[in-house]
Amino acid sequence: MIEGAGPRGLRVPATDLDCGNSGSTMRMLAGVLSGQDFETTLTGDQSLSARPMSRVIEPLELMGARVRSNDGRPPLKIAGTSTLTAINYDLPVPSAQVKSCILLAALHASGRTVITERQGVLRDHTERMLQWFGSSATRTTDNTTCTVSINGPVHLSAREVDVPGDVSSAAFFVAAASLLPDSDLRVEGVGLNPTRIGFIQQMRSMGAQIEVGVETERSNEPVGSIRVQGGMKNPSGMESHSIAGNLISQLIDELPLLAVVGTQMPGGIEIRNASELRFKESDRIALTVRNLRAMGANVEEFDDGLRVNCGQLQGARIEPHGDHRIAMAFTVAALIAEGTSEVVNSDCVGVSFPEFFSLLESIIER
Repeated sequence: MIEGAGPRGLRVPATDLDCGNSGSTMRMLAGVLSGQDFETTLTGDQSLSARPMSRVIEPLELMGARVRSNDGRPPLKIAGTSTLTAINYDLPVPSAQVKSCILLAALHASGRTVITERQGVLRDHTERMLQWFGSSATRTTDNTTCTVSINGPVHLSAREVDVPGDVSSAAFFVAAASLLPDSDLRVEGVGLNPTRIGFIQQMRSMGAQIEVGVETERSNEPVGSIRVQGGMKNPSGMESHSIAGNLISQLIDELPLLAVVGTQMPGGIEIRNASELRFKESDRIALTVRNLRAMGANVEEFDDGLRVNCGQLQGARIEPHGDHRIAMAFTVAALIAEGTSEVVNSDCVGVSFPEFFSLLESIIER
């Protein structure tokens, strides 16, 4: 339980906050802190310190915050103000994190802030949560554009929050069960937000036998179960699979995992327009290519993606370089590979899923 005192009832002195290697944490905090009357420095580890933050710096400065950086990279020194100004902002690249950063700053801005997405529908968890707490956040969507708006300043009301299971974490188990014949897996209590189930839809299009059922709604989020039966059934006439364009923003966290799945698809898989992957906890394009090659896959690397052919993977030494999603994706690869694999420094999965290996061990039948 957290007892709140309202946006002006609490004060924090100038301080430093360490965001570890989480770019999403830094972006969210940057939005919150921009509307506060004190100065904060946001720092991170070596990988986060190399990641560009100009995408959040620009809109926050347009709203009236003062943000100093290391040539657009962390640490970020944020001098917030309680008199932010509302803006109309077209996202130059699709990023739910940037959108959320602006929305959190807009809670303290005078007027109506409008954010426009023109390159695919982005995740909408922040809008849903702000609505749950009583804000006026609204979202309108047509075939090509999504507009999110909120009137500020906003007074939020305390409410109980029930957080469902993370579908991006469930994705590793869904992929493993799909690739291992005779598997039968049911994941319960998982969030099934329509903006987050692109991975499930892609797996189905690649021949996975997956059933999804929304059973209830918790804290403004749909929740239900996923049932997976093992054994991919290649759709008739599909020789290869391609992921590009507006699909990328809905699949950005699962793309390394989909590359692994693609090694088992007739014709393989090609992923393009995904240059954002180079600026995550690691360069996920480079690491996915490197580790697939270590496992014997035939992979071509592009500036904005990769192409991998179908083929039997071989056990290998996997180097995730501190990236939790790379470690978990290649644990799935190890399950379908011939021979023994070793994922070194695998404790990095603790960033998002500390129970990953123990849970996987509990459901695998040898």
